Amino acid sequence: MLLEVKDLEACYGKRKILYAVSIAIHPGEIVSLIGHNGAGKSTTLRSIFGLVPPIRGKVCFMGRNVTLAPPDEKLAMGIYHMPQENFLFNDLTIRDNLEMAYFTVNDRFHFESKLKDVYGLFPVLGSRQGQLAGTLSGGERRMLGIGMSLLRDLKLLLVDEPSSGLSPVLFQNVVQVIQAINQNQGAAVLLVEQNVKVAFKISQRVYVMKAGSIILEDTGKNLLERKEWWDLF
Repeated sequence: MLLEVKDLEACYGKRKILYAVSIAIHPGEIVSLIGHNGAGKSTTLRSIFGLVPPIRGKVCFMGRNVTLAPPDEKLAMGIYHMPQENFLFNDLTIRDNLEMAYFTVNDRFHFESKLKDVYGLFPVLGSRQGQLAGTLSGGERRMLGIGMSLLRDLKLLLVDEPSSGLSPVLFQNVVQVIQAINQNQGAAVLLVEQNVKVAFKISQRVYVMKAGSIILEDTGKNLLERKEWWDLF
């Protein structure tokens, strides 16, 4: 098991958001977490990564209890969290942001090689590498966030709403890159996404969340074959 989340509970202040959330991810899997707005999906990712410390439960990564490990420690283990927004250094350039994502590695040649790969996937980033991140469009910011993840030695990618602010064509491009990260790097993916049809298509398994709890686990294939999805929300 790559990631095992058991009975996770978390609060914002006195307000409880997560109720005994349990999720398991095997190496190389793409797993989606779906649910209505406010169901607790983003909080689940943030708690796994250590941005919202859980009040109960356990997070194990590669057999190690990392429940209370800080985000920088989890990043060093190969876990990368790409939130829906506010994840860039707005006052730094595109290239500077990519360098910050790679700050733990001292091999400059290796960085330049990986940077070429990022620019190959997202040419607009290469052509504007001197532009401040804070001036980018929503789609460009999303591309930069994914590019930053590509510079890491990834084992698990936590992605929150990659379709947010993107056109259908650009979103499809981002989905293809996420699949490439999974297939080419062998990184597992935990995806939070409102476009449930896309989530079902690319995921081996899907968890459905409602009011802070997991109410259903099924395969993406089974859910895609359902005639109606209204009962999932």
